[in-house]
Amino acid sequence: MVEWRKVIPESRDRLQSKVLVWVVGMMLVTPLPVIALLSLHSARSGVMALKALGISLTFGVLVWALRAATPMAAFLGGVVCFWVIIGTGYTNSSLFRSGLTPLGVLFVLTFAATKAGRRRKVKLGVAEGKRGRNAAQIVANLGAAGLVIVCGYFGVFDALCCHGGIIAFSMYAVPLGVLAAMCEATADTVSSEIGQAFGGRPVMLTTLRRVEAGTDGAVTVFGTIAGIAGAAVVAAVGMWAMRMTGRAAMVGFAGGVAGLFFDSLLGATVERKGWLGNDLVNFSSTVFAVLVALGLAVWTAR
Repeated sequence: MVEWRKVIPESRDRLQSKVLVWVVGMMLVTPLPVIALLSLHSARSGVMALKALGISLTFGVLVWALRAATPMAAFLGGVVCFWVIIGTGYTNSSLFRSGLTPLGVLFVLTFAATKAGRRRKVKLGVAEGKRGRNAAQIVANLGAAGLVIVCGYFGVFDALCCHGGIIAFSMYAVPLGVLAAMCEATADTVSSEIGQAFGGRPVMLTTLRRVEAGTDGAVTVFGTIAGIAGAAVVAAVGMWAMRMTGRAAMVGFAGGVAGLFFDSLLGATVERKGWLGNDLVNFSSTVFAVLVALGLAVWTAR
């Protein structure tokens, strides 16, 4: 049995993760039948939904087959994949011109970073389990991206419009929020995994004092640079795939980087005090990245 090394009691951490999976998971899964019925009203959107479903199932099976995630985590990853495709794609275009492409890049980068330097991570006791990421980790990293699209479908952003009322803010907010969440998830995973493998002894973000690897809130310069570089790649790919302007992609990238540092700040404070577990901290950070990106978009539009 692996020794529990977190400050937060293991029972509290497990409870928080279960609540996170149930609440966010239900918010992602429950609306799917409604969207499926709406898609039937249009031949093109119906075909797109069927293609998105097929790709999402393939994505989930592939993730599970590679042991990158547990069965439930692979299922939820497939659900997010479906939302990302239909929420950012176009009925008259290739499905790769959607959030599917940056999502695929996110998976490749984070999978490679997780596998890198595994022997050292095992020695340090910070290596990921052989079954891959669990459902809580998938929701923590990708749940915010799916929720942005759900909010867009149900008109949450419709009340917010760009100045002049020419373009509905929801048309701009959805791909921007999705990109910010993906950039943060990539940056967070790559920075921690690469930092633990090759970054040497990390420092605490709040005090800049050196601490042991795996300490909540600890960062390495090499890991941070790698994480930001990974986010930049996702932002560049997302700009092309989701037909975003360079300015919008930069805003999404900025939101993702802000979320990366917010994650470390939460880790150094509330997580080290035992108030929040890692999954809830990660989810909060992706939500923060989305809010920062949307806030910057509104502010720069003035």
